Amino acid sequence: MSVHRLEATQFLPVTVDEAWRFFSDPRNLALITPPWLDFTLTSADLPEQMYEGLIIAYTVRPALNIPVKWVAEITHVREGDYFVDEQRSGPYSLFHHEHHFRAVQGGTEMRDIVHYAAPLGPLGDLIVRLQVRGKLDQIFSYRRKVLEQRFGGG
Repeated sequence: MSVHRLEATQFLPVTVDEAWRFFSDPRNLALITPPWLDFTLTSADLPEQMYEGLIIAYTVRPALNIPVKWVAEITHVREGDYFVDEQRSGPYSLFHHEHHFRAVQGGTEMRDIVHYAAPLGPLGDLIVRLQVRGKLDQIFSYRRKVLEQRFGGG
């Protein structure tokens, strides 16, 4: 199993507090997920703000319109600074997503670091190269555009 890394940085022309309020509300995940994934929250009664230990369940349709159940846990939270979500059940062998927020002149620098691995050993690595990495890039590109429309910047 190879562990792959994706890193993305985006400037938001808002305070860290405003960026944090948006990203710490787990219900906003649907707003920044591309429609083609058919993202559907299945967790009942999600809170307005995440906390360590929060379990979030949803389904997505990443390929061939087949629904995939995904369960994530918020494993670390340092308010206004960073949080980490980790897949507990889903399509990856490993999916660890760090979200970092840093005040910079004129706004907030938001940095994502994702470590992920596909199942199936060498075959999974081939699937990552042929399809998965491109899909992840598309997801982050979509999110970038949505956030630019919501908060401005670019």
